[in-house]
Amino acid sequence: MEFISENKISEELVNSFDEEMTFELAKRVKEDEYKTSFDGLNDWHLLRALAIKRPELKSNYIHLLDKEPFDEN
Repeated sequence: MEFISENKISEELVNSFDEEMTFELAKRVKEDEYKTSFDGLNDWHLLRALAIKRPELKSNYIHLLDKEPFDEN
């Protein structure tokens, strides 16, 4: 199942998620066994979008999201 096309996460996609779908997404992110790094990044961005738009779904998976700001220095 491809969740992200053309690097865009639609509101419709985010709203279609339920607890089971979120669990499966979080499981993939945690296991981090993707064919390409872009596949993992796409799932991570989707999980992040769910955390922002559907906070009721992410409470058990917030530890999978990077909460620290990125510092290039």
